Amino acid sequence: MIEVIGLYKSYGKNTVLENVGLTVATGSVFGLVGINGAGKSTLLRLISGVLKPESGEILIDGEPVYENESVKRKIFFLPDDPYYTPNLSGEGLAQMYRTFYDFDENVYAEYLDRFKLSPKNPIRNFSKGMKRQVFVSLALAIRPEYLLLDEAFDGLDPLARLVFKRGLIDLVGDKKCTVVISSHSLRELEDISDSYGMLDHKTITCSGELEEDLGKIHKFQAAFSRPVSREELGFDVMTFSSTGRVIQFIVKGEAEEIAARLAALGPIFVEEIPVDFEEMFVSEVESRGYLK
Repeated sequence: MIEVIGLYKSYGKNTVLENVGLTVATGSVFGLVGINGAGKSTLLRLISGVLKPESGEILIDGEPVYENESVKRKIFFLPDDPYYTPNLSGEGLAQMYRTFYDFDENVYAEYLDRFKLSPKNPIRNFSKGMKRQVFVSLALAIRPEYLLLDEAFDGLDPLARLVFKRGLIDLVGDKKCTVVISSHSLRELEDISDSYGMLDHKTITCSGELEEDLGKIHKFQAAFSRPVSREELGFDVMTFSSTGRVIQFIVKGEAEEIAARLAALGPIFVEEIPVDFEEMFVSEVESRGYLK
């Protein structure tokens, strides 16, 4: 289990994270989302023990992470732009990490083969997507107890994303690995995440079980014989748009109650449209005044 308690981190006078609280259950795939600059990368570096917080606690299985070698051996952190030396090959990468982790060479070779990458070629000669594939293969071969991924799907083509997602699902199923993924590819996160946290205004503003929380948000479209304003709906909506006499909005609450209140306005028709994780995220962001 990962526990983040009252976390505070700044760079000089710039406060990046403030009073962050978060719990990630063992064996969970946790999607960490937020707009650019929200502090997702910083939070992952803190959880991995790369950075030290000014105050607060980060516990892995009840133990502090920072400068704790036994805990750090449980963790593999794949940053957005991982470091490698100029002449390092896929083989050399494996040799380097073999000194720190119980490395499964067969799994590494299997994924390099799936991605059609030669372990003997220098990594510097690979494209951005190919470099990502090498390090994704590395992460899956290390098979850690805790896997932290920053912008996990960046640079991967649709087929590589599918291979990676299947690898993560297998890893969680076989090893009960706990995965924390930061990504802007929310549709990919929705495929594999069972829980999530939204980083906003320097803290976690909402978190929970993804499927459960998606069930609390509803998107409606309705047509009227006259224009209807946001205010006439009589309840707070997260987003609202209108085109002539047709309105569309997203709202939290009970679907039946919302539909009943809409019916009182005399619509020509009403329909509920499924909401996905990306729409949920955008709605939360818009409701806090962004994108306006």
